[in-house]
Amino acid sequence: MTELFRAESLSVSELNSLAKTLLDDHLSGFWVAGEVSNLTRAASGHYYFSLKDSRAQVRCAMFKGSAQRLAQPLKEGDHIEVRGRIGIYEARGEFQITVDEVRLMGLGRLYEAYERLKAQLQAEGVFSPERKKPLPERPRAIGIVTSLAAAALRDVVTTLKRRAPEIPVFVYPTAVQGAGSEMQIAQAVQTASERGEADVLIVCRGGGSIEDLWAFNEEAVVRAVAACSIPVVSGIGHETDFTLTDFAADVRAPTPTGAAELASPNRLEAVSKLAQAQGRLKDVLRQRYYDAAQKLDWLARQIRHPQQKLNEQRSQINALTQSLRFAAQNTCRFNAQRLARQTQMLAHGRPDISAARRDVQYFQTALMQSRKTVKHNSRSLLEKQTALLEAVSPQHILERGFSVVKNSRGQVISSTAKLKQGQKLHITFADGETDVRVTGETGQPDLFDYS
Repeated sequence: MTELFRAESLSVSELNSLAKTLLDDHLSGFWVAGEVSNLTRAASGHYYFSLKDSRAQVRCAMFKGSAQRLAQPLKEGDHIEVRGRIGIYEARGEFQITVDEVRLMGLGRLYEAYERLKAQLQAEGVFSPERKKPLPERPRAIGIVTSLAAAALRDVVTTLKRRAPEIPVFVYPTAVQGAGSEMQIAQAVQTASERGEADVLIVCRGGGSIEDLWAFNEEAVVRAVAACSIPVVSGIGHETDFTLTDFAADVRAPTPTGAAELASPNRLEAVSKLAQAQGRLKDVLRQRYYDAAQKLDWLARQIRHPQQKLNEQRSQINALTQSLRFAAQNTCRFNAQRLARQTQMLAHGRPDISAARRDVQYFQTALMQSRKTVKHNSRSLLEKQTALLEAVSPQHILERGFSVVKNSRGQVISSTAKLKQGQKLHITFADGETDVRVTGETGQPDLFDYS
């Protein structure tokens, strides 16, 4: 009976909150390994999936910010390791991992480093096709960067001797795997570039595991190959092996032997092409000989004695002389007739301008007389107007004893009724101006006139 009255129970939300706090405090910093299952990628960019092994599974959520850092998108069946916040999704009470980091199991770290560096260099344009240099058709010398003990060196040298034994070979020895090998490879490539002894450089090694080939995925080697001043052919591993050096090289070959074939001309093919060119040259020369012989025969038939040619030219000159004389006579006769006709037409078409000349002289005389009359009348009118204007001039009125009285605002005072006691006035006389002030009681003061 007492159990019915024990302490109050927890709500579901309180239970989930408490469980979440316990998990946050005690489960953090762990990497959890498993296989991706039930993978869903939302339109928002978030991932939702289950991480499972042979006996259990756990729900996982990876939000967009963390998903953008993935070297490659997650796929169903990927074996991965995840790290993040291990807790409970309180709304549904589901145990889940909110993933912050993902890496592939086993070789995951190497693969992540590979993809990360590849993306970085690709963004910088190191792998851009525009910067790749073409291989020379007939190099003067070929350089090889590899280990002296590598079977790849023997394969390359054997191939070069077979295809182009006349081309000298320079070997720049280096370790091709192991600690520090990437710096040796990069230095060998740089040395070949600085010396400029070869027209094309082969960077190669035989096949192996990803760890064996890893030196050719290191940034120092990739940048050295990209910066090399001479064209680089990469022949690293087998046909299915791809390293970052392959992407940086100007040409990638599937094997070291393939690299040697790409870098060198085929002597047998060259000899065959030379023989074919020689045959074509003989045919062309033979045909040109036949054509020249036929042309020579035709020209020989066209040759004539110089005296015959001279007689023909003399006859042509005589004929041209007669034609020229006849043409000159006809031209002179035609021009003379034309001049006579034009002279006759000019005599008939010349107008009689004597009457017009007399009219012009008459109008000139009349115009001069009219101008004098108009000028005299205008001067008389001007003198009359000037006299009238002077008669009514204010200055003459002032000279007769009149004056003009104005207040301080420039208004004319025409009546004593407009005067105020103490008002200042301005009087204009014929010979000057002066200011006065009203002293008599002539009216009420103006509220707005104080000056």
